[in-house]
Order: sequence, then C-alpha cells, then structure tokens
Amino acid sequence: MSSKEALCQKFTEKAELVSAIVTKISSEEEALSYVMELCENKEACQLLASGCELDLSEEAGDLCDGKQKKVIAAPGLKKDLYKKLAAQSKKAGFECIDKGMRDKLAGVDIGVTVADYGVADTGTLMLDCSGEEMRLATMVSEFHVCLLSRSKIRASTYAVEKMMLTRMKKTPDYLAFITGASRTADIERVLALGVHGPLELHILILED
Repeated sequence: MSSKEALCQKFTEKAELVSAIVTKISSEEEALSYVMELCENKEACQLLASGCELDLSEEAGDLCDGKQKKVIAAPGLKKDLYKKLAAQSKKAGFECIDKGMRDKLAGVDIGVTVADYGVADTGTLMLDCSGEEMRLATMVSEFHVCLLSRSKIRASTYAVEKMMLTRMKKTPDYLAFITGASRTADIERVLALGVHGPLELHILILED
C-alpha cells in the first residue's frame, strides 16, 4: 500500500469513528450526482423561526412561509461546477445558491464546500472560511457535503503548519476544523447529533 493510500485509509477510518459518511468518487460530476441524490432522498428541512406558530400578520406570515423548496448552498464550488449544480437543481425543483445565505437561515438542506486539507490522524477537514457564506454553509445546513482531494490528505496538523501560518497573516482570517457531524452531550449527558450544526457530514474523497 502506498503512503497516499495509507493516509486515505486512516483518514476514512478516523472520520467514520465520529459519524462522518465517507465516499470515494472519481470525478466532480460524480460529486454533483451525489449531492442531487442526497437532496432528493432527504426530507425537506423544517426549521422555522420562533413565533411562526402564532397568529401573525400577513407580512410576518410570508416570512415564515419563505421555505417553499429544498435549498442547496454551494459557496465554495468553482464557477463552472456551480453552474452545473444550479442547472441540475433547477431541473429537480431545488433552489441552489452561492450567496445570500442570511436570507435562507429558515432552512438550508445541503451545504456544499471544498476542503483545503484533510488530517488523517483525527479525520478532520480544514477549510478556509474567511468568507461568511462558507462559514454559514458549514454551520447552518442540515447536511454538510465536503469535497476533499485525496492529494490534500496529510498525516497531522503539523504537516500543514506552514500553510496555517501563511493563512493567519491574511485578514480576515478564519480556518475551520471540522471533525464529524455536530454533536453535544450537554443535554442530560445524552449524545445528540445536529444540535449546534449539521446533522450529517458527508465527505467525498476525490481521486486526483
């Protein structure tokens, strides 16, 4: 087994231990198909703003009814890939956005991002989230789908220290470290997924 294969295997094992769903893909088009199928098969996100159950004015009621279709947010994709996803989403009856996520906080079904690096010893994704849209896509989507090139998997955070130091010199600077789906045990010490972030994390490892 080559060193790259060993790193990929270790990353997969560690990520799956923290409830991530890891899938190997051979092309970006396969990633789009995965996202579309995932969105098609999941129940529509039902998050509602507080107070929508009350007797509201017509204007306020329109705000509560704003979530009329499934939403895919993909702020991190290359332009050509985003255009393909947007076209497929429109055909399927989904809404696809790459900006304006603050207006969709009543429910984003799928957030699609691209990782800068993967850390094998913890199954962690590293993303440059200096832009607000990227941060929201990783935090408020019900399902988070992240593309990770196999060549970007490193053994540990020490192996990406130089990159991190370079990024920290930029402003604004925000590196996100994501390990598994959102989880907490604050509620009566019972493990709960999806309380503070995505319910599911799907990692697509792209052969490159």
